[in-house]
Amino acid sequence: MSFTDAAPDRFDRRDLRWALASVVLVNVVGGVPAVLGGPESAWFEGLVEPAIYPPGWAFGVVWTVLFTLLGVAVFLVARVGLDERRVRVALGLFVLQFAFNVAWTPVFFALQRPLAALGVIVALAVLIVPTMWAFDRVDRRAAALLVPYLVWVLFAALLNYRFWVLNA
Repeated sequence: MSFTDAAPDRFDRRDLRWALASVVLVNVVGGVPAVLGGPESAWFEGLVEPAIYPPGWAFGVVWTVLFTLLGVAVFLVARVGLDERRVRVALGLFVLQFAFNVAWTPVFFALQRPLAALGVIVALAVLIVPTMWAFDRVDRRAAALLVPYLVWVLFAALLNYRFWVLNA
């Protein structure tokens, strides 16, 4: 069972709708935690910022681009067919690592626990690697779309670590 009977490198309107739905879903799920409680808190504004901290607006732009890439990657994997074990494994790993992504924001901002959040983001980075490997077994392009995500998560982990050190 696949989304389309077309050749894997060809897209039709149905593919475009599924890809768009996947992109929107990943952006919504990924963005909800920041909307519910993000960096606008008095607690966060009182923290000492690391020297490498980017301007605040950059986070929304970067995460939107990354979530869009993730949505396309999920689409590319899912379109191969949910009846294939390698697809189910890849998507299962994606959901697992994405749960850690979604969990980071409330741990850091709502619970105000930078050290615990560091544990969450390190686990996230570790989980992205087997997700990339599993995506690569289904569609190499999908795995490649996760590379910028891994790089950003590693940078975010460094930021998280610096926040913890500077504000402990």
